[in-house]
Amino acid sequence: MIHENFECEIYFIRHGQSESNAMPDRTSLNPDSSLTGKGFAQARLLGERLRQDGVDFDIVYSSSLLRTVQTTQTMLDAMGEPDRDFARVDAIVEQRTTGWRGLRTEDLYTPELLAYMRTKASHFVPPQGESHRMVQRRYANWLEDEILYNADLTDSPQSLRIAIVGHGAATRCILHYILGFDEQFIWKMVLDNTSISRFRFNREGWFPICINDTAHLRGAAYED
Repeated sequence: MIHENFECEIYFIRHGQSESNAMPDRTSLNPDSSLTGKGFAQARLLGERLRQDGVDFDIVYSSSLLRTVQTTQTMLDAMGEPDRDFARVDAIVEQRTTGWRGLRTEDLYTPELLAYMRTKASHFVPPQGESHRMVQRRYANWLEDEILYNADLTDSPQSLRIAIVGHGAATRCILHYILGFDEQFIWKMVLDNTSISRFRFNREGWFPICINDTAHLRGAAYED
């Protein structure tokens, strides 16, 4: 039976604050933006927390976008693994909204557009972009092929701890795939920068451990 003696614990981690996150009144001009100083500090605190908790990852993945690669590198450095290599994965990048780049959010999200988005739910496609359903499909296909049904992993009795460093909307989409909640909550679920959403997967399926855990940021002070 598949997964009979296999289990994994997956840490879905959102990147630190990016230059785009720091301008919430506009949609992103640069889909491959860097972390801010605050974002680097958040990633260091994340890594320090994981090191203090005795967490060792068997496998580490990052989205291929700059802000997630920077988060992963900074996290690993703070964990005491500055030279560790990790896979950069195109399939788990953030939702693409190319036609909305650089727009003022108050001008973009009119009552008419919001009503239409609620009607279409996960099938709403932004101009030159992707729906939540499209993001979930590419992410879930990768997750299944790379980990859940990868015979090189599942045919051997083992317990793995895996980090996947990604993005807010894309992670909400994969949590919808895992948990099966009402698709309207894809818009509403809060995932803060460098938050950990932790799940166990074994022969009995998925088990949520925590969602949006940011204990490492509590009381943090950031330099301007």
